[in-house]
Amino acid sequence: MANFTNRQFDNYIAEEIEKYSGIAMPLKAGLLNRMLIRKETCTKLHPNPEDEFSIPSVGPSYRIISEYEQKFIRNIRTNQDYFKGEEPIIVEKMHPDGYMILNGHHRWAAALMLGYSKIPIQIVNVTHKTDIKEILRNSKHNRRVTFDLDEVIFCDDLQKAEKALTFPFDKFYKERLRLGVPALFRALEKCGYDVWLYSAKYYSIDYIKALFKKYHVDITGIVTGTGKKNNKEDRKAIEELISARYLYTLHIDNDMVVNINTSTKEFDEYEISDASTWSKDVIEIIREINRDEEP
Repeated sequence: MANFTNRQFDNYIAEEIEKYSGIAMPLKAGLLNRMLIRKETCTKLHPNPEDEFSIPSVGPSYRIISEYEQKFIRNIRTNQDYFKGEEPIIVEKMHPDGYMILNGHHRWAAALMLGYSKIPIQIVNVTHKTDIKEILRNSKHNRRVTFDLDEVIFCDDLQKAEKALTFPFDKFYKERLRLGVPALFRALEKCGYDVWLYSAKYYSIDYIKALFKKYHVDITGIVTGTGKKNNKEDRKAIEELISARYLYTLHIDNDMVVNINTSTKEFDEYEISDASTWSKDVIEIIREINRDEEP
């Protein structure tokens, strides 16, 4: 598959999209599949029809592909590993074969055009509309709370964190939870809220669920890859499903709690006064909201 011209590669992408149109569907990858498969043949990875890369009027960018090609060639000359320094291509297992690319199209294209046989991958399971329908059917409450996983729940070395997991789990789960998060999530459950986590990154939902299980916390919904959700119809349908299920949505960030009426879109804001007592302040705000809503 090496030595494509740009037009030939455009045709290859179009043929791939056409080949799997109407028959492709996501599959859940098992734990061993996700852990053991670290490389895959480039031709077993398929372009995502919903990504801008696959839309002729938008992408692909041959300038970006060329830059990656040059980088890969330099890597081969210096250390024999063309992909050195790059994150793996994020993929999802798909029917009828292979993997759908979720993130990393241009790097995959560069490897394919240079004729490299295999490319590093990371297999993830992400949440789809059918999963959200099932979550909503089984949800316990008519109120929910949302958090940004990376900006609010996970913390850096400068923030106070929950105690690290013990060996061997600390080798597998690198992320640290912000101090007070497990207690806050349990308080939210007691106050009648479903907990939803969102991230622009492509974490596998199984990975996030298992991480929070280690802290004895259940998460209602996990939606990852939000920065790449290009299907507007799906986004709208998901928001409509959520609005129909929940009367109120609380959105909590580092500085503010926003209480949103999902039907009227009216909202109230509550400032979090002290970052050092973030979880305590949030719990007090939620109790205040609940008292105000009591008849």
